[in-house]
Amino acid sequence: MELEFTGLTIERIGETLRQTLGGEIRPHSAYEYTVANTALGDFAIELDYAFLKERGRREGETGLLDEIERVSEDVLGALAKRVVPFEIVGPPIAISDLHGMNPLIDELRAAGARGTSQSAIYAFGLHLNPELPDLETPTLVNYIRAFAVAFDWLRRVSEIDISRRVFPYIQPFTKAYVRQVCDPGYAPTRTAMIDDYLAENASRNRALDMLPVFAHLDEPRVRAAVADGLVNARPTLHYRLPNCEIEQPGWDLHPAWDHWLVIEELAADEDRLLEICAEYCATLDKPFGDWLGRWADRFEQFIEA
Repeated sequence: MELEFTGLTIERIGETLRQTLGGEIRPHSAYEYTVANTALGDFAIELDYAFLKERGRREGETGLLDEIERVSEDVLGALAKRVVPFEIVGPPIAISDLHGMNPLIDELRAAGARGTSQSAIYAFGLHLNPELPDLETPTLVNYIRAFAVAFDWLRRVSEIDISRRVFPYIQPFTKAYVRQVCDPGYAPTRTAMIDDYLAENASRNRALDMLPVFAHLDEPRVRAAVADGLVNARPTLHYRLPNCEIEQPGWDLHPAWDHWLVIEELAADEDRLLEICAEYCATLDKPFGDWLGRWADRFEQFIEA
């Protein structure tokens, strides 16, 4: 999981994490820490701003250009720490241990962590990176299908903050791609599956970002289509939709995880999934599509049946 928020210094975040889960703090720069050997594994803490992180790694360099960059870093750093979130990146955590994150969230809240709803410019999110049951092409296609037909419902029940809706970070798959992949007859090879996705969604800014797992499967193919060094290959999905509402009393990971479980269950029930996909394609094929926005209600009827 990845948790974005502001309101605390990196030193305070690191100490709060250490006090709550144990471990040892290992600073790498002014913008990157590791808290290692906690009860749940090793956590990374970083300012989500690529230039400053790279500049922080070069703190020991000297020279006129370096001094000019240092001034720029000071100015940018002061601004960034107000509008750019710090991010806690967790280790792999077993689902049975996920509740172990709740004490940390509570302590960060008490220390002054602030999430999405504290400002119109705080487009902060909670990202989940669920491990897949396998990496076979039909499995991946079914996860994409399940997310595509559930997206309107997920967006509604997740109550996405307006600050996140107006920024480009959590876009749905393109309509052309959704129509293609939701066709019950769609049965691509692995190469075709990746190419079809990249043709319409060659960006990290998707509510369900498939680039990490596709890079894990075929990194040269993804790198040729996506010039973004922040794509990290790994055998997981990257679910980016939920708000981070860490400032809200009682908020934790469970609502977002409960919503995600709908995707897990649907992806594992292919007959039911294909039935929903067929109806969704019929809806998309209407002259005006779902212009009244009724699909979320229809999808809810499916999952409550």
